[in-house]
Amino acid sequence: MSLLLLLDQEGRKIHYFTKLVGSYSNSSNLSSGVVSTELSESSDLKDEGGTIRLNEIENSWVMSLDIIVIGSGIGGLTAAALLARYGKRVLVCESHAIPGGAAHSFQRRGFEFDSGPSFYCGLSNQRPSLNPLRQVLDVLGESLQAVPYDPLGHYHFPEGTFPVYSDAERYRQAVAQVTPQGAKELAEFEKRLLSLYEGLRDIPTIALRTDWQLIPVLFRHYLPSLFKLLPQLGLIQSSVGQVMDETVSDPWVRRLIDLECFLLSGLKAHGTIAPEVAFMLGERSRAGVEYPIGGSGAIVDALVRGLKRWGGELRLNAHVEQILVEGNKSVGVRLQRGEVLKAPVIISNATIWDTYSKLLRPEDLPPSYRKQSLETPAVDSFMHLHLGIRAEGLEELTGHHVVVHDASRDITEPGNTCMISIPSVWDASLSPADHHVVHTYTLEPYEGWQRDEGYEEKKKVRSQSLFRALEQVIPDIRERIVLELIGTPLTHSYYLRRYQGTYGPAIAAGKGMFPSCQTPIRGLYRVGDSTMPGIGVPAVAASGILCANTLVTPKQTGALLAADF
Repeated sequence: MSLLLLLDQEGRKIHYFTKLVGSYSNSSNLSSGVVSTELSESSDLKDEGGTIRLNEIENSWVMSLDIIVIGSGIGGLTAAALLARYGKRVLVCESHAIPGGAAHSFQRRGFEFDSGPSFYCGLSNQRPSLNPLRQVLDVLGESLQAVPYDPLGHYHFPEGTFPVYSDAERYRQAVAQVTPQGAKELAEFEKRLLSLYEGLRDIPTIALRTDWQLIPVLFRHYLPSLFKLLPQLGLIQSSVGQVMDETVSDPWVRRLIDLECFLLSGLKAHGTIAPEVAFMLGERSRAGVEYPIGGSGAIVDALVRGLKRWGGELRLNAHVEQILVEGNKSVGVRLQRGEVLKAPVIISNATIWDTYSKLLRPEDLPPSYRKQSLETPAVDSFMHLHLGIRAEGLEELTGHHVVVHDASRDITEPGNTCMISIPSVWDASLSPADHHVVHTYTLEPYEGWQRDEGYEEKKKVRSQSLFRALEQVIPDIRERIVLELIGTPLTHSYYLRRYQGTYGPAIAAGKGMFPSCQTPIRGLYRVGDSTMPGIGVPAVAASGILCANTLVTPKQTGALLAADF
């Protein structure tokens, strides 16, 4: 065994690399993004003193990339980190200065805000976890601290406030206080969906892929689970609304189910697929709900650590301008500043609209396929309100609330349903002492927004439904504010580089399917909330798993699972 000293451009020591079996690996377990580079004893990258310049190794590593991932959302990071775990040389290019996409965290004046998701199940070290994100972190050797809590939130309807419990029995008891008959119907509704959950739970997402080789994997390792699922085949393809129509007639419970589906998928019960809600009901009762210490940024940090631990690299402020295609095969990307990076496989974590209209030229795709893809309906964008507030007198405050302003209006109508998250209730490190961070948001269409002389006034007007919602939880909220940030669909679109700032595709159950990770261009794949299985943190993590596993052999996946599960 011998040592190789790695220097930066000014000759300062960066790492020692240990010579093992003809290649060099980072003995300090600190990743500079070049830990996978193989260097022979006679490598021409070494200078006369036997050292290697950092920029030369980085150039060598970039020149030998296997995969480039565009975007560092949960889907992109999951795919990248898992592929790095498989031994691939992976580079993630992120436009923003902060990784995480719609799940990133940001700081202002001592307050740390989640930009998007704030509701999680199955993140802690309970095994087996059915959360695809937790499964990936397990194989990466990463972990998270999380705080469990119950009730998981409060729904504020015009007629009163309803506590929502993770525990299924307490949940039904709370419903029975409102409508005894509705509680009985809800029990039958849950029974139907939980039978599907029981069949699906024995097939871990981490083992799945999207090509024909999935079939022998399922038959070889999960045949008993497949037999258990046979009676549920019709339910797998149905909407939650179909199950609701067969089991629930109580109007209050039907509204409750519609709301839960809307919070999960952006669509009501008839637009949401049954397996998605089956997993939600099963997991929140089995594993409970919890909040990661450090916020959603802690999840992103864990994925980035995992990526780098296994030799991958992340570049921030690296906006990809174009995916390069030659002869119907992706060959690399061109960055906004002109740099060209080559790799035989490109994975886009951008939306279907941004990938096919901005990153690719029209001629790169079959015209009919491109047209159909770009016509995919999109869920509206959001109005966001991020507040730092004084916390005195709020000792009994809980962290999650949903406010429905008007029962006569549709819950999906912009401004009518407002989601509220106050994560500093569980993690005081997110705010200065004696303060709270508040994030509240509601659907808002992109159309009609522009940065003109009326933009600031429109922001104030359109955010009033959010303030009214907060006043139902904290009546004197306006007097407590020490920091106020209002986000619009333009904010969402600009910072996340998402088509019209959308939440994802509005593909209703039974009226279409989310596309797979594969595209008509050889070597080009997609992950994220506009691919199968859809919207939400577990779903986009699953999309990354499906894509990564499709790019390796079932034998490699089997070996990984045997080592880590």
